[in-house]
Amino acid sequence: MAATVAMTSALSLVQRRGGLAAVATTGTSVSSSFSSWFLDCLSLRGLAPERCSALSSSTRGYSSEVKAGEEELRVRYLDDEHKGIVVLGINRAHAKNALNKNLVKMMSKVMEALKTDKRVRTVIFRSEVPGVFCAGADLKERAKMHSSEVSSFVSKARAAINEMANLPVPTIAAIDGIALGGGLELALACDVRVAATSAKMGLVETKLAIIPGAGGTQRLPRTIGVSLAKELIFSARVVDGEEAKSIGLISHVVEQNEAGDAAYIRALALAKEFLPQGPVAMRVAKLAINQGMEVDLLTGLAIEEACYAQTIPTKDRIEGLLAFKEKRPPRYKGE
Repeated sequence: MAATVAMTSALSLVQRRGGLAAVATTGTSVSSSFSSWFLDCLSLRGLAPERCSALSSSTRGYSSEVKAGEEELRVRYLDDEHKGIVVLGINRAHAKNALNKNLVKMMSKVMEALKTDKRVRTVIFRSEVPGVFCAGADLKERAKMHSSEVSSFVSKARAAINEMANLPVPTIAAIDGIALGGGLELALACDVRVAATSAKMGLVETKLAIIPGAGGTQRLPRTIGVSLAKELIFSARVVDGEEAKSIGLISHVVEQNEAGDAAYIRALALAKEFLPQGPVAMRVAKLAINQGMEVDLLTGLAIEEACYAQTIPTKDRIEGLLAFKEKRPPRYKGE
C-alpha cells in the first residue's frame, strides 16, 4: 500500500513539474503516453527502448532577443577543453550588479534558451564587475515603483531565479564579491557555490522592513538548516567566505587573487570535472536529487528508479560499457 502511494505521489509530482523526460533528454516534449511509461518504471516492469521513442526532440538555440541583453548579462560559450561550459556574467558596474527589471527579463530569456540547448553541459554564474557578485535588488529603481509594481517585479525575479534552479544541467555560482539579498538568493538557486574568502554574503532584507522574496526563506534553510537560517535572516547578518564555508552555505572557499576572480577560476575547474560524464545521466541525476529532496524517502526512491530507467536505453550507456571494457575514455553524445 505504501509503495503504491509513493509511486502515485512520484508520478503526480513529476507531472506537475514538467516531467522527467523533458529534462533528461535535453529539450524534449512529453507525449500522451508519458503517464503509462512512468507507471511502467515505478511498477518494476522496466523501460523498453520502444517506449522511450515516444519522446520527440524540439531543441533550439538562442534567440536574437537573448543576444540583445548581453550588455548587462553576458553569455559566453567556452571552447576547447572547456567546451560545454556556458558562463553567464552580470555586468551592471554602475549599480553593483543590482537586479533591475531589464536584468531580470534577460535572465528569464537566457534560462529559457539554455534549458533546451544541447551544447550546454554546465553553467557558471559570475560577475563581470570586480568586488561584487550582486548587491540585490536595484533600490533606486524600486524607490520609483508603485507598490503594485513592486509585487510584480518580485514575482518576476522569483520566477527567473526558479528557472535557474530548474535548469537541467549543473550550475555553479562563483562569488568573488558581495552577494546580498537577491544576489545571495540567486547564488542559492545554483547547485554549487564557490566563494572567495573576501566575499560578503547575507540575506539583509529585514533591515528594509521586508523579507527575502526570491526564494531565500526556502532555500537558505534547506542549505544550512532551519535554526541557523532563521538567525541569519532575523539578524540580517553578513558573513565572509570562511564563515560561509563553515556553516555549509558554500562548497568551496578560496583566497582571492590579484585579478579578483579566484572563485570563478575555482568554479571553472569544478565545471571541467563535470564535462566527461554522461550528459543524460547528469540531467536525470540532478532531477532525481532535486525532486527527491522534496518528498518522503519512499517516493524519492520511486523517482530515482524512474530516472535510472531513462539511462538504460541510451547509446551513452552502451558507450560507457564499451569504453570501460576497452580501457579508454568514453565518447558520450548525450543520446
